[in-house]
Amino acid sequence: MSFTKEDILRISREENVRFIRLQFTDLLGTIKNVEIPVSQLEKALDNKMMFDGSSIEGYVRIEESDMYLVPDLSTWVIFPWVTESRVARLICDVYMPDGNPFDGDPRGILKRVLKEAEEMGYTAMNVGPEPEFFLFKTDEKGNPTLELNDQGGYFDLAPTDMGENCRREIVLTLEEMGFEIEASHHEVAPGQHEIDFKYADAIKAADQIQTFKLVVKTIARQHGLHATFMPKPLFGVNGSGMHCHQSLFKGKENTFYDESDKLGLSETARQYMAGILHHARAYAAITNPTVNSYKRLVPGYEAPCYVAWSASNRSPMVRIPASRGLSTRIEVRNPDPAANPYLALAVMLKAGLDGIKNKMQSPPPTDRNIYVMTEEERIQEGIPSLPLNLKNALDELVASEVMSEALGEHALQHFYELKEIEWDMYRTQVHAWERDQYMTLY
Repeated sequence: MSFTKEDILRISREENVRFIRLQFTDLLGTIKNVEIPVSQLEKALDNKMMFDGSSIEGYVRIEESDMYLVPDLSTWVIFPWVTESRVARLICDVYMPDGNPFDGDPRGILKRVLKEAEEMGYTAMNVGPEPEFFLFKTDEKGNPTLELNDQGGYFDLAPTDMGENCRREIVLTLEEMGFEIEASHHEVAPGQHEIDFKYADAIKAADQIQTFKLVVKTIARQHGLHATFMPKPLFGVNGSGMHCHQSLFKGKENTFYDESDKLGLSETARQYMAGILHHARAYAAITNPTVNSYKRLVPGYEAPCYVAWSASNRSPMVRIPASRGLSTRIEVRNPDPAANPYLALAVMLKAGLDGIKNKMQSPPPTDRNIYVMTEEERIQEGIPSLPLNLKNALDELVASEVMSEALGEHALQHFYELKEIEWDMYRTQVHAWERDQYMTLY
């Protein structure tokens, strides 16, 4: 929906809104907010709300800390779970005091790459995300345990699926907030769930992913559960992915569709996909941004480890869903829900646009199960692997001129520094597995 400043002031009075959260996202994908009383709403709507950016991960130094929050009025929504002293939300872009967008604002980075697509004639990047999550029980203090709330499997239902009531309430809450929910179900692993919502343009889709995470965690807590979007919380079961269906439009025309093609894919779609595959190792640090992400990207658990595509096979990184016409799209399967959605969509779009600009040719489809192929067979077929760990992914990221251009110098430098610290902390930590293996052996 679109709102004017007057609409928002009127609704806040009619609905007895008392507080407004001005939300934005830091470089690591964490939602941040400045909460203001409704008396300050008009000031915020006039783009006069300042905050200290030096305290936010990946933002600025203390000597250049003043920044402005510019609300996107279309993101206005009242949180349905707060009935007394009602609270509303506006998602904001971050600006510098000189009136220019902040280079390190993830939402602004996505807008910048979308502008590049627009200059190439594309009016929209449509995205259908599928973020998965786990539900764990909490202890008497409300802290998460390692006990799952059920032992259900794919598409199971109650009484096996003990998360059904929580999932239904999440769906109802999302619908109250304007989401169009297409399906919800139990996923493959015990305690794992998926709720699918309708595709949207890239900015709205990224906003919805952030809102989705907030709603899932809030409603889960009300049910005495802890929801986590950690990619691989448990060994031996499937991890959580965030498959991203994507296509490019010119007006009402889906540029990915060509009815004369055997697979219904246009040359644009094939070039875009070629760019996605060509740059996959370079953007993995953004789409799979944690040490834990690479515990998911291993053979045997339905997560893609290899850079390939197919129209029917689910083991490659890119799949072509069966729908055609306006629904023609590619499904990129390696991203996980720990990713900053604004940055993840920005780097994938940049990779696809680079494929179109340079008229890249996509490799032949891989219709065999890649998981049962030997390494020699994969090399012979020209199928590379995704990075094995976060360090490998970071090295690929900083070596890529295209990804550097997508993120900009500020975001790339600060993201790399933050993630290098994360990798070094992991690398130097002594883990329980090491003690179990070596304490008595040596």
